[in-house]
Amino acid sequence: MSAVEVSHSVAGPAGAPVVVLSNSLGADRGMWDPQVPPLAERYRVVTYDNRGHGSSPAPAGPYSLDDLVDDVVALLATVGAERAHFVGLSIGGMIGMRLAAREPQVVDRLALLCTSAKPEPQGFLDRAAAVRSGGTGPIAPAVVSRWLTPGFAAGHPDLVARLEGMIAGCEDEGYAACAEVVAAVDLRDDLPRISAPTLVISGAEDPALPPEHQRLIADGIAGAELRTVSPAAHLANLERPLEVTGALLAHLDTAGASA
Repeated sequence: MSAVEVSHSVAGPAGAPVVVLSNSLGADRGMWDPQVPPLAERYRVVTYDNRGHGSSPAPAGPYSLDDLVDDVVALLATVGAERAHFVGLSIGGMIGMRLAAREPQVVDRLALLCTSAKPEPQGFLDRAAAVRSGGTGPIAPAVVSRWLTPGFAAGHPDLVARLEGMIAGCEDEGYAACAEVVAAVDLRDDLPRISAPTLVISGAEDPALPPEHQRLIADGIAGAELRTVSPAAHLANLERPLEVTGALLAHLDTAGASA
């Protein structure tokens, strides 16, 4: 399948090192809103919607993880970046691991949040089937309940509604095809091939991809740093924005990617 021209936004000074932020399954690029302004003070920040998500097109499936990586490679060409830092959460992290292993010349530094090299497939297959039969809207409350800890969700009803709207806004077949990508992921053999300096972040209370998934990643990538934030569920960047943004800046500021 050929690469999709994904919808994207760019913030930050022209000529600055590029940072690409890649989203969770079901989220659009608005999930990175807390991170974009501080990162854009010193980086050219590229956020985008995966195929089937947000404003991006949803070609007929099935998709592969390499298809989603091809979309990022095409995006980098569009924004004129030969090399970039890559930050990915959940499926975004899976895209980042595959990109760093397959195209090492493209990735300067890598940050992987609340992701997995080998998820348990059945839940994602079940979700794909549910979306094909009933659409994305009915699954949104259950998915968002795994994205945020109960206490945080209770105190942020507007955010909960916004996140549920992101999921409901996904094209049904695009979401289902991306869920099947996650179900098929096995990146364990790719981990030793990743040479980019890597930061791995866990949400201590993440029920979707618990911390043992991130420990496996950190153990498999030479020199990887592992950090855990708490309280935080799957979208740790939203629940612990200052801590996560600070960790990202500390990791990225030690190197200089060229735009």
